[in-house]
Amino acid sequence: MFPMILLAFLGCIYLHLKKQTSVDQFHSGLERKKRDKFGALRKPMLVKGPLGIVTVTEVMFLTMFMTLLLWSLTNYFYYTFVTITPQSAAVHGDNIWEARLDSIAVRLGVAGNICLAFLFYPVARGSSLLAAVGLTSESSIKYHIWLGHLVMILLTSHGLCYVIYWISTNQVYQMLEWDRTAISNLAGEIALVAGLLMWATTYPAIRRRCFEVFYYTHHLYMVFMLFFVFHVGNSHSLISLPGFYIFIVDRLLRFIQSRNNVKLVSARVLPCDTVELNFSKNPMLMYSPTSILFVNIPSISKLQWHPFTITSSSKLEPEKLSVMIKGQGKWSTKLYKMLSSPDQIDHLTVSIEGPYGPCSTDFLRHNSLVMVSGGSGITPFISIIRDLIYLSSTSTCKIPKLTLICAFKNSSDLSMLDLILPISSLTTEISSLLDIQIKAFVTREKESTRNKNIIKPLCFKPCVSDQPISPILGPNSWLCLATILSSSFMLFIIIIGIITRYHIYPIDQGLNKYTSAYKSIIYLLAIAVSVVATSSIAVLCNKKKYYAKNDQAVEGLSPLVTESSPQQLLSQSTSIHYGERPNLNKLLVGLKGSSVGVLVCGPRKMRQEVAKICSFRSPENLHFESISFSW
Repeated sequence: MFPMILLAFLGCIYLHLKKQTSVDQFHSGLERKKRDKFGALRKPMLVKGPLGIVTVTEVMFLTMFMTLLLWSLTNYFYYTFVTITPQSAAVHGDNIWEARLDSIAVRLGVAGNICLAFLFYPVARGSSLLAAVGLTSESSIKYHIWLGHLVMILLTSHGLCYVIYWISTNQVYQMLEWDRTAISNLAGEIALVAGLLMWATTYPAIRRRCFEVFYYTHHLYMVFMLFFVFHVGNSHSLISLPGFYIFIVDRLLRFIQSRNNVKLVSARVLPCDTVELNFSKNPMLMYSPTSILFVNIPSISKLQWHPFTITSSSKLEPEKLSVMIKGQGKWSTKLYKMLSSPDQIDHLTVSIEGPYGPCSTDFLRHNSLVMVSGGSGITPFISIIRDLIYLSSTSTCKIPKLTLICAFKNSSDLSMLDLILPISSLTTEISSLLDIQIKAFVTREKESTRNKNIIKPLCFKPCVSDQPISPILGPNSWLCLATILSSSFMLFIIIIGIITRYHIYPIDQGLNKYTSAYKSIIYLLAIAVSVVATSSIAVLCNKKKYYAKNDQAVEGLSPLVTESSPQQLLSQSTSIHYGERPNLNKLLVGLKGSSVGVLVCGPRKMRQEVAKICSFRSPENLHFESISFSW
């Protein structure tokens, strides 16, 4: 366990030090040249297929990982077939194929355990290991999916091999065996059944149509890990426990944060079944553009949490955090109907988790930035534009030329463009601050059917108990997380040492009085106690130190007036095309500039089309990045 915990600790220290770097220094000319050298490695290599959009770097690492795994399995199988002879098999009363099947099953289980060791890292949203290499939990979900399929293929094969072996050797009773000190077969079967249930609900048709079934079934991971540890014992489980340990720390901090209700101060209701929620934010909370926030509204559903892209900038709007929610599913449709109804509500109870996003962004390294969106995919680009508005007025950095290409189904969706500017609207044309061109395409209408005065502003009266959104670990969150990881691990070692020395060892003395399951429970309880104790103390200390002074009530944010002032400020920079789709190949190919960043967020076909244009065979100046929140 120690090496991975140490890496996570060092990752926290690195991110804390990196946070101190100024924007100007970070985006110096030398830094841009260094990053451009590796630009080719971030280009898409595979666009269509079961793996989705995969970059050159991802293909390289995936190839190395699979090569190592296949080499290991091949080596194991070769050793099995060479060393197991009819004579050695006869010692245990088995045929040679039965003995080899037994050995192969063991090797498949070991390989599955190795893959399981990496399974939880991509879903630890606040993990320093992801942030240190420039990844976010949303962009890493595909790695979790790949590893999940690989784990279940190997562990299912492991289980099937043993079932065939027990049937052929007339040892079916072994399926119900729960050995006191060795491998517990029944525990392994329970873990496998839990894993198969989770695996079955990941089928795209089930996940998309019955997301709640997928979501709640995935909570069986606790049953899976518990009985997996019972099955393999403490020594073998130490291979996969580090990732689970880091995930548990992250999950507990998310749970603590979600217990508080946050202060929702205003909203904007748009005619395209879209709402913008504006929360009060502690000024010390900083986040990068394209970050996401998980939102729970108990009056709609007490159990459902949904991720939404943050549209505000923590620099431009230090006391406000905004998210845009498009009414596409049952939950979001209920929210839109609730806020757009004539019976206006004056309070809405909301809980959140996050924000989660990249540790830093490198948009300034490009000479120009092209953002391609489809529908509500415009939301991450709103946060980027707002962040660049702030930098253009406060920093000496050269701001890249911006082009926003957005496709909408109906002209009512054009109202999303009104969210580009913050509620505290600018008084000057945006083109005086940024070199920006907005090219909007309305695909299903040949002329505008848009009405004036389309934005409905709402103000809420927060309860006294509602709190501004604040960083759960304070302004030095990475340093605090490093303290939690190191102190909880040391406390875990101390607890295990004391229990082993004064409880297990004096009585056991090699007699195996305590079962393997009992010892596993001791280990898991020690992990739970260590993580809960250190995390709770850290959260309480930070709350006492920082929030008592800074959590001042924001009396209210001025809602946007019904006249569409954002349209007026964006008018000179916006061109609208009706009845046509954007010709992305024409718009992207031939773009001038030594470094052109191409970002896309929208439907899968749109992402694939842009990825194909910017693939590794494309001009060197195109640098692709896909922002996807659909798995």
